[in-house]
Amino acid sequence: MAKYTIGLDYGTLSGRAVLVDIMDGSEKASAVYEYPHAVMTRALPDGTKLGTDWALQHPQDYLDVLYDVIPRVLIESGVKAQDIIGIGIDFTSCTALPVDDCGTPLCFLPSYQNRPHAYVKLWKHHAAQDKAAQMTRIAQERNEAWLRNYGGKISSEWALPKIWQLLEEAPDIYDAMDEWMEAGDWLVLQLTGRRCRNSCAAGYKYLYNKRTGYPDRGYFAALDRRLENVVKDKLSSPVVPIGTCAGGLTQAMAHKLGLMPGTPVAVALVDAHVCVPAVGMTKPGQMLAIMGTSTCHMSLSDRELQVPGMCGVVEDGILPGYMGYEAGQSCVGDHFAWLTERCVPQSYYEEAQKRGMHIQQYLTELANRLRPGESGLLALDWWNGNRSVLVDVDLMGMMLGMKLETRAEEMYRALIEATAYGTRMIVENYREHGIEVNEFFASGGISQKNAMAMQIYADVLNMPVRIAGSAQGPALGSAIFGAVAAGRERGGYDSVLDATKAMSRVKNVVYTPMPENAAIYDKLFAEYRRLHDYFGRGENDVMKHLKKIKNSVL
Repeated sequence: MAKYTIGLDYGTLSGRAVLVDIMDGSEKASAVYEYPHAVMTRALPDGTKLGTDWALQHPQDYLDVLYDVIPRVLIESGVKAQDIIGIGIDFTSCTALPVDDCGTPLCFLPSYQNRPHAYVKLWKHHAAQDKAAQMTRIAQERNEAWLRNYGGKISSEWALPKIWQLLEEAPDIYDAMDEWMEAGDWLVLQLTGRRCRNSCAAGYKYLYNKRTGYPDRGYFAALDRRLENVVKDKLSSPVVPIGTCAGGLTQAMAHKLGLMPGTPVAVALVDAHVCVPAVGMTKPGQMLAIMGTSTCHMSLSDRELQVPGMCGVVEDGILPGYMGYEAGQSCVGDHFAWLTERCVPQSYYEEAQKRGMHIQQYLTELANRLRPGESGLLALDWWNGNRSVLVDVDLMGMMLGMKLETRAEEMYRALIEATAYGTRMIVENYREHGIEVNEFFASGGISQKNAMAMQIYADVLNMPVRIAGSAQGPALGSAIFGAVAAGRERGGYDSVLDATKAMSRVKNVVYTPMPENAAIYDKLFAEYRRLHDYFGRGENDVMKHLKKIKNSVL
């Protein structure tokens, strides 16, 4: 009798499920649910205004994903509940929320529904950048050894700057919350009734080390006396290794979802990291780019090395037995959505509609007719700040070479090229500091839908680019971990490696560099790198000055 697992993947704008045969990773059904509240950047549902760089979400959306997609994949596949042997979950990170002692989000309580700090802070909530900068400065002053494992800088996208902002701006909410929970861990709590912190998010987003734990109380006290006991008071749940079972599905949740009580639920993971086994990455020298609204770059190594500007190196953080390295870009798909919403003439939309095409498909067709360098444009991919290697959300985007005759498709291609240059910066930074990168994989919607973009990446990187075999890479990865949570006794697997060998999927499609294009892109990348260093490393801080002026007049 065939056995199956369900992989749940929570992204920035939607959640999805895939139901997977554990023998070969083949997908029997999938479903997607768009968050009704999306990303709240301007106001709460009741109209309460938000400040600059805020990005909040509503946790009810996450529950609604469960109630919608799991019953749908069961119906679509025809698979019986008793044949579902495990569930895995991943979540875009760091996305965190304050909960009370029952695990109830504070924003569910009437007294806090008009309080922004009671809601979920999404990964791209950047309003705590000042706290991140202070955390970095104080760690440097104290010569904290752990800082080098995070590229030398703390990001405002991580957990601790966000919790410090909450403490400073809403101390009553800080006092009222029993715990500051990663959203993936909160969902595990909803499914199993058990609180735990996944070692993946704890390692990359909460400064946790499996050998030494969190930074010591002295560091937190140096930030703010009120934070001295933050670990004990607000991060108290045990850190549990990835690849283990968090617990079984509760009776109440099983009834709502149409599954069997006690179905094993895996410890949660970060969405990018869980995608690594989905493409069969199991050795050093490989890099995976998970390309969506933003991009995360995952690499494995046998060695722990300190690489400036990386997001982190964590032992067992991606796969057990390896040092897992993370880097990333804060704005990729978001670039292209911005362009289509703000900079494309109505005539383009009319032509796309006439031809039955999405506007980005139409732009891709036009942009694909251009040769590298033909537009005369060069962009910096910082519309949402820089995650790696500069780790600075106060940086902003730029496009050089605009003329009156510049067309939308030229701008579109320039932004795609800019994201490829940003990835090359990450690859070269790794190589310069001893981390091999000689194989490149891509996953996520862009890799599946945009062949032109993938060819540009191959040409800019001058490396072949292999494509994930599943359009839902993170969800497949979660399904793999669900099979490991089940274990061999239930028909699953006892190790992530065994499950990966059986269930991973890569397409036969490989984008190979075109030498003539690669030569031109080498020249363009050299110019990109000059602009990157000029505006990003302090020689010209005009972007930061502009942001300060903007904030002063708002």
